[in-house]
Amino acid sequence: MDSAFETINKIIGSPIWMLSLYIFAFCVAVLWLALVFWTFKDARKRIEDPIIVGVAVLTSLVLPYMGTLVYAILRPAEYLAETRERELEVRAMEQELQIMRACPSCGEAIRPDYVACPSCRRPLRSACPVCERVLEPNWKLCPYCGHDPRARRVPPPTEEPTEAWTAQQQPTG
Repeated sequence: MDSAFETINKIIGSPIWMLSLYIFAFCVAVLWLALVFWTFKDARKRIEDPIIVGVAVLTSLVLPYMGTLVYAILRPAEYLAETRERELEVRAMEQELQIMRACPSCGEAIRPDYVACPSCRRPLRSACPVCERVLEPNWKLCPYCGHDPRARRVPPPTEEPTEAWTAQQQPTG
Protein backbone atom coordinates (compact mmCIF):
# COMPACT_ATOMS: atom_id res chain seq x y z
CA MET A 1 0.00 0.00 0.00
CA ASP A 2 2.88 2.31 0.76
CA SER A 3 4.26 1.85 -2.74
CA ALA A 4 0.93 2.96 -4.29
CA PHE A 5 1.01 6.27 -2.39
CA GLU A 6 4.64 6.78 -3.37
CA THR A 7 3.76 6.20 -7.04
CA ILE A 8 0.87 8.66 -6.90
CA ASN A 9 3.09 11.19 -5.15
CA LYS A 10 5.76 10.80 -7.86
CA ILE A 11 3.14 11.32 -10.60
CA ILE A 12 1.71 14.43 -8.92
CA GLY A 13 5.18 15.84 -8.33
CA SER A 14 6.34 15.30 -11.92
CA PRO A 15 6.80 18.40 -14.15
CA ILE A 16 4.49 16.99 -16.86
CA TRP A 17 1.65 16.69 -14.36
CA MET A 18 2.24 20.25 -13.13
CA LEU A 19 2.32 21.55 -16.73
CA SER A 20 -0.93 19.81 -17.58
CA LEU A 21 -2.49 21.18 -14.37
CA TYR A 22 -1.45 24.72 -15.31
CA ILE A 23 -2.79 24.29 -18.86
CA PHE A 24 -6.09 23.00 -17.46
CA ALA A 25 -6.34 25.95 -15.03
CA PHE A 26 -5.53 28.35 -17.86
CA CYS A 27 -8.28 26.84 -20.05
CA VAL A 28 -10.78 27.05 -17.20
CA ALA A 29 -9.89 30.73 -16.65
CA VAL A 30 -10.12 31.52 -20.39
CA LEU A 31 -13.51 29.79 -20.58
CA TRP A 32 -14.70 31.79 -17.57
CA LEU A 33 -13.57 35.11 -19.09
CA ALA A 34 -15.09 34.13 -22.45
CA LEU A 35 -18.42 33.49 -20.71
CA VAL A 36 -18.18 36.89 -19.00
CA PHE A 37 -17.50 38.51 -22.38
CA TRP A 38 -20.41 36.58 -23.99
CA THR A 39 -22.70 37.71 -21.17
CA PHE A 40 -21.67 41.32 -21.81
CA LYS A 41 -22.22 41.13 -25.59
CA ASP A 42 -25.51 39.26 -25.31
CA ALA A 43 -26.87 41.49 -22.53
CA ARG A 44 -26.17 44.62 -24.58
CA LYS A 45 -28.19 43.18 -27.46
CA ARG A 46 -31.11 42.14 -25.26
CA ILE A 47 -31.31 44.69 -22.43
CA GLU A 48 -31.72 48.43 -22.85
CA ASP A 49 -30.81 49.52 -19.31
CA PRO A 50 -27.01 49.75 -18.84
CA ILE A 51 -27.31 49.18 -15.08
CA ILE A 52 -28.96 45.81 -15.61
CA VAL A 53 -26.32 44.92 -18.20
CA GLY A 54 -23.62 45.80 -15.65
CA VAL A 55 -25.29 43.67 -12.97
CA ALA A 56 -25.48 40.70 -15.35
CA VAL A 57 -21.80 41.02 -16.26
CA LEU A 58 -20.75 41.52 -12.64
CA THR A 59 -22.74 38.45 -11.59
CA SER A 60 -21.05 36.44 -14.32
CA LEU A 61 -17.67 37.74 -13.20
CA VAL A 62 -18.15 37.20 -9.46
CA LEU A 63 -19.87 33.81 -9.71
CA PRO A 64 -17.84 31.91 -12.33
CA TYR A 65 -20.03 29.76 -14.59
CA MET A 66 -23.04 30.08 -12.27
CA GLY A 67 -23.48 33.80 -13.05
CA THR A 68 -23.59 33.08 -16.77
CA LEU A 69 -26.02 30.23 -16.20
CA VAL A 70 -28.30 32.47 -14.13
CA TYR A 71 -28.13 35.16 -16.83
CA ALA A 72 -28.94 32.61 -19.56
CA ILE A 73 -32.03 31.54 -17.62
CA LEU A 74 -33.27 35.06 -16.79
CA ARG A 75 -32.36 36.92 -19.98
CA PRO A 76 -35.08 38.35 -22.26
CA ALA A 77 -36.22 36.02 -25.02
CA GLU A 78 -35.73 38.49 -27.88
CA TYR A 79 -33.07 40.88 -29.01
CA LEU A 80 -33.84 44.60 -28.82
CA ALA A 81 -33.75 44.81 -32.63
CA GLU A 82 -36.36 42.03 -32.90
CA THR A 83 -38.55 43.79 -30.34
CA ARG A 84 -38.35 47.08 -32.22
CA GLU A 85 -39.04 45.35 -35.52
CA ARG A 86 -42.10 43.61 -34.07
CA GLU A 87 -43.37 46.91 -32.64
CA LEU A 88 -42.94 48.57 -36.04
CA GLU A 89 -44.86 45.75 -37.71
CA VAL A 90 -47.67 46.11 -35.18
CA ARG A 91 -47.81 49.88 -35.77
CA ALA A 92 -47.85 49.37 -39.53
CA MET A 93 -50.70 46.87 -39.23
CA GLU A 94 -52.62 49.25 -36.96
CA GLN A 95 -52.18 52.08 -39.46
CA GLU A 96 -53.27 49.82 -42.30
CA LEU A 97 -56.36 48.80 -40.38
CA GLN A 98 -57.18 52.46 -39.70
CA ILE A 99 -56.79 53.23 -43.39
CA MET A 100 -59.01 50.35 -44.46
CA ARG A 101 -62.66 51.23 -44.95
CA ALA A 102 -65.76 49.16 -45.57
CA CYS A 103 -67.68 48.95 -48.82
CA PRO A 104 -71.06 50.67 -48.40
CA SER A 105 -72.73 47.88 -50.35
CA CYS A 106 -71.32 44.60 -49.02
CA GLY A 107 -69.28 45.67 -45.97
CA GLU A 108 -66.00 44.09 -47.14
CA ALA A 109 -62.75 45.87 -46.23
CA ILE A 110 -61.51 48.12 -49.01
CA ARG A 111 -58.44 50.29 -49.38
CA PRO A 112 -58.74 54.02 -49.89
CA ASP A 113 -57.28 53.87 -53.40
CA TYR A 114 -59.76 51.29 -54.72
CA VAL A 115 -61.97 52.50 -57.55
CA ALA A 116 -64.43 49.62 -57.16
CA CYS A 117 -65.16 47.00 -54.52
CA PRO A 118 -63.40 43.75 -55.45
CA SER A 119 -66.15 41.68 -53.81
CA CYS A 120 -69.41 43.16 -55.08
CA ARG A 121 -68.06 45.24 -58.01
CA ARG A 122 -69.77 48.41 -56.82
CA PRO A 123 -68.07 51.50 -58.22
CA LEU A 124 -66.63 53.53 -55.35
CA ARG A 125 -64.95 56.34 -57.26
CA SER A 126 -64.51 57.58 -60.78
CA ALA A 127 -61.40 58.56 -62.65
CA CYS A 128 -60.73 62.03 -64.03
CA PRO A 129 -61.09 61.93 -67.82
CA VAL A 130 -58.21 64.38 -68.25
CA CYS A 131 -55.46 63.20 -65.88
CA GLU A 132 -56.93 59.76 -65.10
CA ARG A 133 -56.41 60.07 -61.34
CA VAL A 134 -58.94 58.70 -58.87
CA LEU A 135 -61.62 61.16 -57.74
CA GLU A 136 -63.65 60.95 -54.56
CA PRO A 137 -67.42 60.89 -55.15
CA ASN A 138 -68.06 64.17 -53.31
CA TRP A 139 -65.40 66.21 -55.13
CA LYS A 140 -66.71 68.94 -57.42
CA LEU A 141 -63.58 69.07 -59.56
CA CYS A 142 -60.30 67.23 -59.98
CA PRO A 143 -57.76 68.67 -57.50
CA TYR A 144 -54.87 67.46 -59.66
CA CYS A 145 -55.70 69.10 -62.99
CA GLY A 146 -58.67 71.38 -62.18
CA HIS A 147 -61.05 69.65 -64.58
CA ASP A 148 -64.74 69.85 -63.58
CA PRO A 149 -66.30 66.55 -64.70
CA ARG A 150 -69.85 67.76 -63.98
CA ALA A 151 -69.60 70.94 -66.02
CA ARG A 152 -70.84 70.72 -69.58
CA ARG A 153 -68.62 72.31 -72.11
CA VAL A 154 -70.60 74.55 -74.44
CA PRO A 155 -68.84 75.42 -77.67
CA PRO A 156 -68.09 79.10 -78.02
CA PRO A 157 -70.54 81.03 -80.20
CA THR A 158 -69.59 81.65 -83.79
CA GLU A 159 -69.63 85.10 -85.35
CA GLU A 160 -72.56 87.43 -84.79
CA PRO A 161 -75.34 86.93 -87.32
CA THR A 162 -75.15 89.39 -90.18
CA GLU A 163 -78.05 91.51 -91.53
CA ALA A 164 -78.33 89.41 -94.65
CA TRP A 165 -78.65 86.27 -92.60
CA THR A 166 -81.33 87.78 -90.33
CA ALA A 167 -83.26 89.03 -93.39
CA GLN A 168 -83.27 85.53 -94.82
CA GLN A 169 -84.52 84.09 -91.57
CA GLN A 170 -87.50 86.47 -91.27
CA PRO A 171 -90.76 85.20 -92.80
CA THR A 172 -92.03 87.10 -95.81
CA GLY A 173 -95.56 87.98 -96.07
